[in-house]
Amino acid sequence: MAKWIMVVDDDTANLQMAGHILSKNNMRVTALKSGRAMLDYVKEKGTPDLILLDIKMPEMDGFEALKQLRQLEEAEGLGEIPVIFLTADENTGTESRGFEEGVADFIRKPFNPDVLLKRIDNVISMQKEMLNLKSEATLDKLTGFLNKAATGAELSKACSSGYGALLMIDLDSFKLVNDIYGHEMGDKVLISFARIIEDTVPKGSKNGRIGGDEFVSFCLGVDDEASVAEITKQLNEKLLKSAKEMMGEDMNIPLGTSVGATFVPKHGNDYTSLLKLSDKCLYVVKKNGKHGYSVYSTDAFADDEITQVNMDIKGLSEILGERNISNVALQLDMDAFSYVYRYAVRYFVRNNINMSKVLYTLNQYEGTTAEEYRDACDEFGNHLRESMRKSDILTRSRYNQYYVILTDIREEFIDRVVEDIISKWNNSMNTKLNITYETEFVRNEGGRILEKGNKHVVIVDDDDMSLQYAGKLIEEEGIKVTTFNSGEALVDYISSVETLPDLILLDINMPEMDGYTAYDEIKKLGGDAARTAVIFLSADSDDGAEVKGLSMGAMDFIRKPFIPGVLKLRVNHTLELVMLRKRYHKGRQEQQGDK
Repeated sequence: MAKWIMVVDDDTANLQMAGHILSKNNMRVTALKSGRAMLDYVKEKGTPDLILLDIKMPEMDGFEALKQLRQLEEAEGLGEIPVIFLTADENTGTESRGFEEGVADFIRKPFNPDVLLKRIDNVISMQKEMLNLKSEATLDKLTGFLNKAATGAELSKACSSGYGALLMIDLDSFKLVNDIYGHEMGDKVLISFARIIEDTVPKGSKNGRIGGDEFVSFCLGVDDEASVAEITKQLNEKLLKSAKEMMGEDMNIPLGTSVGATFVPKHGNDYTSLLKLSDKCLYVVKKNGKHGYSVYSTDAFADDEITQVNMDIKGLSEILGERNISNVALQLDMDAFSYVYRYAVRYFVRNNINMSKVLYTLNQYEGTTAEEYRDACDEFGNHLRESMRKSDILTRSRYNQYYVILTDIREEFIDRVVEDIISKWNNSMNTKLNITYETEFVRNEGGRILEKGNKHVVIVDDDDMSLQYAGKLIEEEGIKVTTFNSGEALVDYISSVETLPDLILLDINMPEMDGYTAYDEIKKLGGDAARTAVIFLSADSDDGAEVKGLSMGAMDFIRKPFIPGVLKLRVNHTLELVMLRKRYHKGRQEQQGDK
């Protein structure tokens, strides 16, 4: 099928040139002259494979058009269309802003036909790969619903930002289908039931399968018991009809569905907490005849010890202890810590605050008894609480480990703070501990969390000055850097190293083994090595070098001498794609391992 490319530019000559190049290469082209026309077209006619979007246009520029496109996609439940910006602007600030707002690539005007085609092909290929990996990693293969892990992630977003009802849906007497008719029929029933849920809940709802015959649905806009009752009624009627069609009219298994429902945000917006409430309701239905529903209410499910008396904010704050917060760090158990941790990370992102994670491990000191060691581990927690600020939080992950979040801290102060805490312990306590620690600094830049040490880039260049300069710029981003002076050294490294780098920056023009040859040799190694992401570096102004590099499978091409902002941006942008690809691969492997 021909690729469908939408070109949006207020300059008719640019539209004609792009249209000619793309049409000549068997692509379907839609040419539009404004951002508003693009939005209207997508809403009425559907989504292209890719949009080439000019930045500088009257009335609505490319940035605003991109922003409104993403809003439209979310509102209409459309997949995200990859966008490449077209620009004659050499300002690196424009490129920086574009990548931060989610653009897939930049193409400079006037464009070279071969470069235009290769960059379009690269973006579309990457998009398809990501969609396939995402599908495999996040979807339940049998029903096509979100799998358990993806359900948690997607419904957490839905619950935190929308309103509706969170439904726990369970098939009643499903085991009898497998026992009497076999697992193949059981699978058919599950597939059919998934379609029934999809057809019954409101448009825009999100559905997941979290167990064998357990489903979850965030029913968008459902906020009253009558709607829950109607959904439950339809689910039972349609399920019974479908089952009889598949197993025959004489099927007498009491097949049905039970539903537990909690309204969002009336009873909160945290998915995990809401799911527990819906599960309580489901249990009530199961105890009382099945094939029905139960809706959570604080009156019906209130704990005995809670007095149902309305309070003002002052009284409730006093009960919660707001007036008497100790001047120590906050220690929580692991369950509570996980909620606070997620909130803290969101808060730090929104407010551009840095933080550091610290894991203390306490080992027994020679000459101390097991009892003394245990007591010292307990006491060390008190020491941490008293030594840190009350804006810091900690939890005890094991009896001899404490996991700490230091908030709003500069990277150069972390080791000093940690070692000071250990020094004070050793100087003031009778019982000694062998204390080790590891840290992970999390720097927030413009809403993007960058975790130091998680990414590794190899740079290869026979020019020492260029190599050192590129290495310094990448290290400033908190990224581990390894450097080589030749293609041969790179190939030897890749063929022998245990953990592969995330990205290779590879100069093309090197003696003996040039960058193209080195890349070919790496691909011949096969496996993960052959899939290592590469960005070619070159001082060659000929567009042919860029076309050849992209044709070989490189993810990008950067010209020398480096513009610092451009190098950092394109490396970070590529690494984000690489990390996303790795997460999807990992999710797919974990899903296959669970089976």
